[in-house]
Amino acid sequence: MRLFVSVDLDGLGEGVAEAQAPFADLPGLNPTGPESAHVTMKFLGDCPEGGHDLDALSTAIESAVETADVGPFDARFEGLGVFPSLEYISVVWLGVETGSTELTTLHEALEAETTALGYDAESHEFTPHVTLARMDHAAAKETVQEAVEETHPEVGTLRVEELRLTESTLTPDGPEYETVERFPL
Repeated sequence: MRLFVSVDLDGLGEGVAEAQAPFADLPGLNPTGPESAHVTMKFLGDCPEGGHDLDALSTAIESAVETADVGPFDARFEGLGVFPSLEYISVVWLGVETGSTELTTLHEALEAETTALGYDAESHEFTPHVTLARMDHAAAKETVQEAVEETHPEVGTLRVEELRLTESTLTPDGPEYETVERFPL
């Protein structure tokens, strides 16, 4: 069972698809499904199905939400960026214009609670974002660079009221996501 904690962009799929438009059909670029757009708050990786470990994880996420003390808030999604840099692009992402402070606070609480359970700590600084595409090779690098520098999509605002524990199943057609549990803020 491959798991992560997310904030899902329910209702913003059309805007996400519009933000992906400059990258449509580019060689070497694999877009994510706009209907499953989300902010990954904490990637957990493979976990045993059912049983004590899942119960402990649920308790840890509940504790993180309580510790973070972040109530429902608005997050505005706009602008483009890349990881790790414009010279070497592996991920094209949609930014978080407002709400990033709350998302970061929640992430830090999740990080503390899940690493205490033995999950791996993040190896990089948390940057709230929505992955739009992954780049396998650089055939369209210049086109991607231009789009990132010259376009500023405004996808919309979402009322963030919960975190989700999400299961990711890898398939030949890309990952499929299923909500395991919801954690209200």
